[in-house]
Amino acid sequence: MAKVLCVLYDDPTDGYPTEYARDDLPAIDRYPGGQTTPTPEGIDFTPGHLLGSVSGELGLRAYLEKAGHTLVVTCDKDGDGSAFDRELVDADVVISQPFWPAYLTPERMAAAKNLKLAVTAGIGSDHVDLDAAVAHGVTVAEVTFSNSISVAEHVVMMTLSLVRNYLPSHQVVLDGGWNIADCVARSYDLEGMHVGTVAAGRIGLAVLRRLAPFDVKLHYTDRHRLPREVEDELGLVFHESAAAMVPYCDVVTVNAPLHPETEGLFDDELLALMKRGAYLINTARARIADRDAVDRALRSGRLAGYAGDVWYPQPAPAGHPWRTMPHHGMTPHISGSSLSAQARYAAGTREILESWFAGRPIRDEYLIVDGGALAGTGAHSYSVTK
Repeated sequence: MAKVLCVLYDDPTDGYPTEYARDDLPAIDRYPGGQTTPTPEGIDFTPGHLLGSVSGELGLRAYLEKAGHTLVVTCDKDGDGSAFDRELVDADVVISQPFWPAYLTPERMAAAKNLKLAVTAGIGSDHVDLDAAVAHGVTVAEVTFSNSISVAEHVVMMTLSLVRNYLPSHQVVLDGGWNIADCVARSYDLEGMHVGTVAAGRIGLAVLRRLAPFDVKLHYTDRHRLPREVEDELGLVFHESAAAMVPYCDVVTVNAPLHPETEGLFDDELLALMKRGAYLINTARARIADRDAVDRALRSGRLAGYAGDVWYPQPAPAGHPWRTMPHHGMTPHISGSSLSAQARYAAGTREILESWFAGRPIRDEYLIVDGGALAGTGAHSYSVTK
């Protein structure tokens, strides 16, 4: 029997919910492109309930314990003597979410002698050291596409919020004020602007499709060029690199995985190539942008706004400069953890576990590392350095 260690974010400050704002979720059985949503043999949760916090347990306890496995759930993942470090020593499976990542470093991987499977409940497995996973023969899997559309919707929301100066205008209402000039002095129309995405995979392409009706000019760069018919359908302009694309764009959105080619991409040099007054949206990974360079660009006026919900480390310390820099629209890492998305990635996590325990192949699109090498989606999206 296996020990499954699950690291989730803490419950709401006023306790685990006893009721919800809505009674149901729309039924979705396929993603754009045809991939089916998760198909586990069963679920032990109510879709639309809070599953990503410690009391939600991703709906896994009944299933695992009925099969004789042990489930340990904690939110304590950082610092000396954390519950994660204590429990990791003899864990066979580790599950965590990108929003509250349990960082599987080479040191932690070496200490976890029994570890065979690391599952990302969601998408984005850069919190797992993939080189170490390859070296130790640990399978890494994630629930691809489960929250891609959730993130794409968040990007559109943040884009409009920054361009239309929504958040400061809402604050005027909260403060009891009514000065319209204060609200509109930084408010523009998105219509006619040039919008570009760094990476046009599942999320990036979904962002482009959702922004097209706003009558914007669309640009993209990606290591894999999109089919000609998609470019023609959306009127996309392809650029060989981010440096080649950003001088044309009023809005740039980052939808790339974190790997050696993207880490630190938006530094002082690249930001200097952007149009003065451009907006940068980053819901991908914080380390794709240089923390202090973004702060400087906002204070100098090079950027008119920055929004995202990814930080490093996560959770971000109270003194993180992105909390106090001007003209930002930051959120904690929530874009892919809506209640709708949680139902999908909880079901996908169970599907992965069902396959793993039964000795069946895990869906190829879920695989990041398998058999001592990048595999499936991992071979397409990531690179190893050794």
